[in-house]
Parts: sequence; C-alpha cells; structure tokens
Amino acid sequence: MFDFGFWELIVIGLVALLVVGPERLPKLAREIGRWVGKIRRFVSSVRSDIEQELRTEELKKMLEDQEREIGRLKTMMQDTEQDLRQSVDKTRERVSSVEAEVKEGAAAQAASAPSAPTPPESDQTRKSNHES
Repeated sequence: MFDFGFWELIVIGLVALLVVGPERLPKLAREIGRWVGKIRRFVSSVRSDIEQELRTEELKKMLEDQEREIGRLKTMMQDTEQDLRQSVDKTRERVSSVEAEVKEGAAAQAASAPSAPTPPESDQTRKSNHES
C-alpha cells in the first residue's frame, strides 16, 4: 500500500515526538497501532470477499459450461437411440421378409413336388411281416 523506508519512519517519529511530547507519545503509538490493525483487517476482509466473489463467478461459469455439455451429450444420446431404433426396425423388417420368402418357397416347393412315394420295403422287413 504505502512504501515507507527506515529514514522516513525516523523522521515521522521525531516530528511526532516534537509535536505530541514524550508523555503522550506511547499512547499515540498504541492508538496508531490499533488503527493500522483495523485498517489491515478491513483491507484483508475486503480482499477475501472479492476473491470469494470471483471464485463464485468462476464456479457459476463452470456450472453453466457443464450444463451445456450435459445438454449436448443428451442430444447425442437421443440421436444415437433414434439411429439404433431405426436400425433395429430395419433389421426386423428384413428378418420378416426373409421369413416370408422362406415360407413361400417351402409352400411352393411342397405344392410343386408330387407326393413322395413310400420307400420300398426291404427284404428283411417283408420276412418279419410274413412270419408274424
């Protein structure tokens, strides 16, 4: 705040001694010390209040930045969810169409193929049937 050198303090002390006198100089020094202490405490409290306000502003700014980031992430997640749902729906449609094609192919194959003849009986099967 103020920059006092050693010689300036000696000059101030000598002037105070001459003006106030040697009897009242210790009381004056105590009073000046109290006032200097009060001023220092006031300055430090103002400084800490300013620093706290700056920290509060920084925290508010950080909070706003994080809220913006969260919003951006939410929209990204929603877009991803929509893309995944569309992919799943397309896959279901493809599976359904493939199933339908397989069923149609099986039905067409069954309709176009003549009824399958029964397999001929083997000689052993005939013998066992005759013996019974």
